[in-house]
Amino acid sequence: MAETLPPAPFERPKEVARLRAHKAIAFEESPTEAEVEAIRQVLGLRGLRKMRFAGAISPIGKHGWLVEGTLGASITQDCVVTLEPVKTRIDTKVRLRFLPESMIEVDTPEDVLEDDVEPLGEVIDLGHVAVEALSLAMPDYPRVDTAGVLHVTAEPEGAAPIKDEETRAFAGLAALRDKLGARDDGA
Repeated sequence: MAETLPPAPFERPKEVARLRAHKAIAFEESPTEAEVEAIRQVLGLRGLRKMRFAGAISPIGKHGWLVEGTLGASITQDCVVTLEPVKTRIDTKVRLRFLPESMIEVDTPEDVLEDDVEPLGEVIDLGHVAVEALSLAMPDYPRVDTAGVLHVTAEPEGAAPIKDEETRAFAGLAALRDKLGARDDGA
């Protein structure tokens, strides 16, 4: 039995066959209230406001398309230390090329590093591009300004503190080297 995927939270498909091969097409997309809620849930956000993706789809040669634009959104996440709300304004540039699979060279990673490349299908979904760009631009570890420095130790409770010198990665090997060196001198 085939697995059914949940619906995407924000869809704005543009049929490639209907795009003009010689002219850029401007776009401005914003999610509905229901889509905002779905995006919020998918990305694990406390809040999402003022999401807007604007730019243009331009032809690349005879077979490819370039999506360039700006994504803006105000998000609220949980602080990783205190769980208090952390508000962040996201304003990020988006640049994504859609090329036929035959034109994507797998053996040249520099091409992918220059700007992102996606295989071209029958549609370019601007909503999917926007949600992906938002998820990549969000802070990984949001913290409120008042959250103190978190100190984590691996010492068992009641153990004597370890000196910094003893915690160096190769401190034990240095001590072994010194013992072996002393043995070589005395032999």
